[in-house]
Parts: sequence; C-alpha cells; structure tokens
Amino acid sequence: MKSNLIVNDLLNRKHFEHIEIIAGQSGLHRHVKWVHVVEVIQIRNLLKGDELILSTGLGWKEDQALFLTFIKQLIEIGVAGLCIELGTHTSSIPQEAIDLANDSNLPIIVFHNEVPFVEITQDIHALIINQHYQKITDLENYSQQLNKKLLTMNHYQEILTFMQQYLHVQVILKFTESDVQFTPVVKEQQRKKYLKLMEESAGILDGYSMARLPVQLLEKKYADLVIVTKDRELNEFDHLILDRTTTALAQHLLRDLYVEEKRKVEESEWINTWLSGDHNEDVITDFLTEHIPNVKVKGGTVCLFKFDSGATVLSNTELTYFNLYVRTIFEQEGFYLFPSEKRNVIILILLNKRPDSKWKERIKEGIHRILTSDINLANKSKKFTLGVGKYVERLSHIHKSYETAQETLRIQGRLSQNSQSYFYDDLHMFRLISHMHRHLDLQEVIMEYLEPVIEYDKQHNGKLMQTLKIYLSCNGSKQETAKQLFIVRQTLYHRIEKLETLLGDDFMHPEKRLAIEFMILAYEFLQSSGQELKSKYQV
Repeated sequence: MKSNLIVNDLLNRKHFEHIEIIAGQSGLHRHVKWVHVVEVIQIRNLLKGDELILSTGLGWKEDQALFLTFIKQLIEIGVAGLCIELGTHTSSIPQEAIDLANDSNLPIIVFHNEVPFVEITQDIHALIINQHYQKITDLENYSQQLNKKLLTMNHYQEILTFMQQYLHVQVILKFTESDVQFTPVVKEQQRKKYLKLMEESAGILDGYSMARLPVQLLEKKYADLVIVTKDRELNEFDHLILDRTTTALAQHLLRDLYVEEKRKVEESEWINTWLSGDHNEDVITDFLTEHIPNVKVKGGTVCLFKFDSGATVLSNTELTYFNLYVRTIFEQEGFYLFPSEKRNVIILILLNKRPDSKWKERIKEGIHRILTSDINLANKSKKFTLGVGKYVERLSHIHKSYETAQETLRIQGRLSQNSQSYFYDDLHMFRLISHMHRHLDLQEVIMEYLEPVIEYDKQHNGKLMQTLKIYLSCNGSKQETAKQLFIVRQTLYHRIEKLETLLGDDFMHPEKRLAIEFMILAYEFLQSSGQELKSKYQV
C-alpha cells in the first residue's frame, strides 16, 4: 500500500451506500489524512488541510451566507472534502455553494439518510492508521533491501534503477548542468521537458509532479536526486523513499570517492618515490604494465607547472579540470601522463610512446595549445611558470629529469620574460651560471671583468654596458651596432674607445670576448633576482 488514502477510496466503505456527489467530482483524488466532525462556522484555526469534514449543518442551518463563508474557509484550508447529512439541520445545498465547490474541485458529498458519524470516523481512522503502519513496514523493507544492495553493487546506477522500479516514476540524477542522468533513459524532447520542470521552483508543469533532494557529501551538495511522475501526485511515502534513497546514494558515492582518493594517494606516493629515484627498472616496468599494458615506452621527461604563491589557490574542480585537459593534449601528442602535486606545483611525468625523436617538438606543440586555450589559468589570475627537464632513455633515471625541470624553474625565476625557455636543454649558458652561483662567489667573478663598465655607467649615467652587449651580439659590426642603438657612428666610436680604455684594447680577442659575454649573462642573471652588485671600493 504505497498510495495515500484518497476521497474516492471511501465511497465504497460502510455507511457510504446512499450518498450523492453533488459537487467537486474532479477532486475525488484528494488525499485524506484525517476525519473531523465540524458543526461550527469559524474553523480556520482548527484544521490543517487534507481532512474529510463531516457535518449536519448545525452551524449554518438554512443560512446561505453563513454556508458560503464556511465553504470558502474549507477551500482556503485545502480540506479533502465535505460530507453533509441532509434532513436534521439543513435540507438543501445552495447552487452558489455547488458552483463555488466545482470551481475549486472541492468534493461535496451528501448523505440522504441519517448516518453514525462516530462509526464513520472510527472506520476511516483505523484505515488511515493501518495504512501508516503499512507505509512504515514497506519503508523498512525498502531500506533493508537497499542496504543489502549497497554491500554488493558496483555502480550507483543500480540504486537509481531499484528506486525507479519500486515507485514506477522517472528518476533523474543531476551532478552538473551538463551531467544529468535519466532512469530510464528518455528521448531528447522528453529530456528537455524534465529539465524545464526541474527549473520550476514549484516543480509542477503540464500535470507533472516532482520532488527533489540534494545528495550531500562532506557537508556539500554533490548532486540532486529527482523523481517525476504524471500518472499521480507524489505523496508522503514517495518523499520518504526519496529521502532513504538519497542517503544510500550519498553513502555509495562517498565510498567510491574514498576508494578513488585512496588510490590516487597511493599512486601519488609511488610516483613521488619514482621522482626521488627509489625504483629500479624492473619495478617501474611492473607499475607501467599494470597501468598501460602491452605498450612499450621510449623514454620520458618531467614537466612542471609552478603556480605563483601570490595567485589565488586552485580549487579542486579547477585542478581536476586542468589535469584532465592537459592529459588529453599530451596524450594526443603521443605521451602517457602520470601526474602528481607538491604544494603549488603540478608535476607531470611524460612517457614517450612513439619511436620518433621529435619528442621536443611534440611537447612544444602541447604547451602552445595549453597556453593559447581557454584553460590557460594565467588568464584567470592564476599565473604559472613552466619547466621541462632533460629527456631520459631509462625510466629509472626519471628523477634526473625531475631535478633538471626544477633547475629550469629556478633559472626562469631569474630571467626576463624574453629570455625564457621552457626546456632545460635550451638554457645552455644559464645552466653553467646557475651552477656557478650555487658553488662560487659569482658576483666577485663578474666584477673582475665588468666592474669598470658598471661603475662608469653609475657615475656618468652612461650606456656602456648596453653598448658592449649589443656590440658583442653583432660580432663587432659597427654599422649594425649603431643601427640597433639608434646612434650615429661617431658616438659609437667614442663609446668603443671608452670600452677599450676600461676593459683593455684586447676585449674583442676570442677568449676574452667569450669570457666577457658569459659575464654579461651572469650579470643579468643576478640583476633579475634583485641582487645588487657591489664594487670592491664600496664599504
């Protein structure tokens, strides 16, 4: 017994043999939650709605105005129906009252013979109580069956199917606007109708009845579970089943999320030990066989996305979407992806599955697609630096690629935007400079070569350092140097003479020139980090 008691169910009960339905025929489907005998006119504060009212008409007798006031109150309250015993206190029902009841689908039933109201109320109340008891029993049976299924089911779809078959309604599970699942599956036109119904706050459209509850996971809404029917009005029992099902669904989804999160943590821990160089070739091969069977890997590299510490922290949704998008791009470029995270750095192990040697060009293409797409988080105040480590043939050496990718990020942090390269292989001199900076007093070496020029520019607000850099990059071509500096040759000749005075007239000799060029790069490297070079004459 899953449906609530309705007015029509009572018409075949004892004492309803000699009745006449004089109004509200279309309202016989109304739910009946209780029965009251009412003989007073002012009843607004006495009823809650869905009651079946029994009356002899004592309150209004033959006063038509009072009777209309009584009918209007019943309509406002939303009672299930009105049963009137004719003969004792009232002999007829005014046509105006009948019309009012018809307009509001309020059933008016008259007893033409005297009937015992006490027996009617006892009979219907016993029926209602038994029905409530049956609902509790049915609900408990449903919950037990559902709990048993939770122990063995592999997918939440089994929960949706179980509820659908039990209630015979349309079941809808909405995760996002673009991820809505229908049980059973419906055609596109019907799908649009249901989605429109879900947008209506009242949940009523074209005769459909709808109920919905949020699926809560960890105190946040994860999805919406919705039931819809057109055959009948959803009742209290339907809502109770929906509530139990929503709870079961949340438990199942939480279990799945826990298992998935545990798997990710375990895999992430394994990857972190891989990045630390703790796995040999056999162990790595076993891991890859489990994740990408029947595929031979041709080497790999590590790519790092380091987000600015001052930028807005990535949400879990943004991070998941970013990983999915990046994975798709690099897989299209011929790489298998194993991601990990450390603080504000996303670590991607890119394993090459193609035999060709164009891995670098393919990674460049993937990076270009990421930077020029809508997913580019740098366009959303989430700026990042990108670094790609050295390519390794042996996967047990992937930690070396990781170390060089980190070095790439450190170097990039000291370079101007125009000088940046995403690849460790392209940094050349800067790799040497960075190494020297960590192990030597780089400033002292730089000042040994460039201090006269640096001090001259400081004292005279000159541009000798700029002239020296461009003159060297133009291979000593005075014409090209003057052109790039936007100065006349005479001015350039004067500056070169000054450079010869400060650096020696042999500063363009191959070995000395190479050293000076290297020191200019080192000078810019330190300057970009905000480090001020001090003269040996400064105290």
